[in-house]
Amino acid sequence: MKILVIEDEPALAGSILSYFKGEGNVCEHAADFNSATGKIELYTYDCILLDLGLPGGDGLQLLSRIKEMNKKDGVLIISARHSLDDRLSGLDMGADDYLVKPFHLSELKSRVSAIVRRKNFDGGNIIIFNEVKIDVAAMKVTINEKPIVLTKKEFDLLVYFLSNKNKVVTKNAMVEHLWGDQIDLSDDFDFIYTHVKNLKKKFAEAGARDYLRSVYGIGYKFSDR
Repeated sequence: MKILVIEDEPALAGSILSYFKGEGNVCEHAADFNSATGKIELYTYDCILLDLGLPGGDGLQLLSRIKEMNKKDGVLIISARHSLDDRLSGLDMGADDYLVKPFHLSELKSRVSAIVRRKNFDGGNIIIFNEVKIDVAAMKVTINEKPIVLTKKEFDLLVYFLSNKNKVVTKNAMVEHLWGDQIDLSDDFDFIYTHVKNLKKKFAEAGARDYLRSVYGIGYKFSDR
């Protein structure tokens, strides 16, 4: 998953980032209203963790901006505001969930995972695409009921393709999703070709159809059409 943590309290932000990065996710951080606005306008995330009380502005203004832009990013409000009115305001404005501080990181992870499943896969842990079956929670992939072994990046790439199946995905979008801010560390995207080539090879060895096609000069498309 690609997650944006919008939180101005350093200790809490650090704990959240360490926890989710330790699970293999791509995480970015914004500590104030302006930097959060810049990231939201530039990038796309599976889930945005949104604190309401931020230096420079209110989190609900950011939520409103997300909806104005018609972005599909999941939004989980994390706030010390615990009144019913605050919760209803956030949910009515389009947040997917609302979690009151303090909270256990394990519960936060469960809430985030549920939002991503609802957004991308109709709420389920299992993705089935013809002979391909993916258990998202267990990170297991089978083809024709036989397991195949993928690296973490290959698995994330496959899930990303399936969540965007029948669409052309640009190389830039793939790198942003899988590496986040680290996209700026590379001048070219040759490593994306390597991951795609390895994924195609493992699919072929397992007897799967060739669903992954290159779109010259743009990126890739995962489709059975």
